[in-house]
Amino acid sequence: MTTKTRMIAVLGTALTLAAAPLAAETLRLGDFQSTTHIVSVEGTTKWMAAVEEATGGEIGFEHFPSQQAAKSKAQLDAVNNGILDAALLGTPYHADVLPLNSVVALPGYYGSAAEGTQALQTMLEAGPLRDEFLAAGVTPIFGFVLPPYQVLAKTRLGMPADWASQDIRTSGSTQAMTARSLGGVGISIPGPEVYTAVERGRLDAVLFPLASVPGYKLNEVVSHISTNGSFGGYSFVMVIRSDLFDGLPADTQAKLVSLGAETAAHVAQAQDASVAGLIEEWKAEGIDTYSFSAEELAAVTEATGAVSTDLVERIDNDGAISVLETYSELTGN
Repeated sequence: MTTKTRMIAVLGTALTLAAAPLAAETLRLGDFQSTTHIVSVEGTTKWMAAVEEATGGEIGFEHFPSQQAAKSKAQLDAVNNGILDAALLGTPYHADVLPLNSVVALPGYYGSAAEGTQALQTMLEAGPLRDEFLAAGVTPIFGFVLPPYQVLAKTRLGMPADWASQDIRTSGSTQAMTARSLGGVGISIPGPEVYTAVERGRLDAVLFPLASVPGYKLNEVVSHISTNGSFGGYSFVMVIRSDLFDGLPADTQAKLVSLGAETAAHVAQAQDASVAGLIEEWKAEGIDTYSFSAEELAAVTEATGAVSTDLVERIDNDGAISVLETYSELTGN
């Protein structure tokens, strides 16, 4: 091959490489929810599809739902260890690393998933909640909450006196404190075991988000369900390993975040809408779906007021009071 021929060949190869599209980035995304759960249908999978379309396939996903890549409590470690690139975290599972994010679990602050999600999204844009994620080696892309927890029970629970000595299923230490503040006994039982525990009399009541009730069929074992309480919440945050996210083009980063904000608002609204339909179904089944009276709400709010103070003291973090004040301002409570 002559020198001229070799130069032409090299030039041709260079032009071919230059014309080729950039290699797609496939993110391994962990998730502990099933693909049939409303959080996945209207949230995670919806966001992944939107990102792939908006980036023309530049960003793709390998999805590991239902704890296929890591258990719910190990999702964050899996991202940091390189097993996963991204994950939908249930923040209560990582309270040791993300203590300030436990603010969402406090009772009496938000009245709908849409309201709570708007507050969370604002706090994830800048400030202590975002800083916690960054310090943990991940970047928060978007976050949303479940509808406020209600009480499902075998008897109608209203005034604090009704809650005395009731064995109540709670999720996390903050919600256990909520049950205790009302005179009940907080008991930690995994979601899949709650149905049997109520059916066999181990539990008298359950604090649970109504949008998630059908997945566990709890409406089959209780006769009373509150509809306007606010016994704490639960937040999900989509994260990507920071070194990976920081290495993406700025416009790609912007698309991930903007589509995340749209998804967060959508999944919150979808959950709120589903709750309205579920309440009608349960009424038709003969379940007492009731609203707390103004007097009951006032008494419950007063009784659970100490839970916020308890959270600040337990975290013992200079940012805790600031986070609580901001959260209160954003939710109007």
